[in-house]
Amino acid sequence: MRKAFVIISALLLVAFAVQFVLAAVGGFTRPAGDDAYALHSVNGMAVIPTLTVLTAVFAALAKAPGKVVGLAILPIGLVVLQPLIAMLAEASTDASGVSTPLGLTIGGLHALNGIIAVHVVVGVHRAARQLSVPVPADTARLFTREGEPA
Repeated sequence: MRKAFVIISALLLVAFAVQFVLAAVGGFTRPAGDDAYALHSVNGMAVIPTLTVLTAVFAALAKAPGKVVGLAILPIGLVVLQPLIAMLAEASTDASGVSTPLGLTIGGLHALNGIIAVHVVVGVHRAARQLSVPVPADTARLFTREGEPA
């Protein structure tokens, strides 16, 4: 299960990297139509949430420490926040549909939240890799309670 945790967290990390590439594709598409960010939306609304939930589930199934499971759950909230930030940015246009400074600032928060999510996923993946490394029996410490035979 621990190797599966490593694999799914790596896939999530790749999906986030692809998400940034797809955002750039949308940003540089000319003429910029409604579908310029279509792939970015599909990846962000389907692939990343699915992999995020699977990463948290595999962390729990791998019997990772509570801190690692909590770290694996954190991106779920960040991923849920992403479309809300994007909708708020879109809603912050003027009457003619032109971006406002407020809308652009909120749009920047969308990117910042994505960067934070990637940073958290990097931590999850590192923790998953460390968890998957077997500890040699001769270096493992034996913990005994006071008064118990070793």
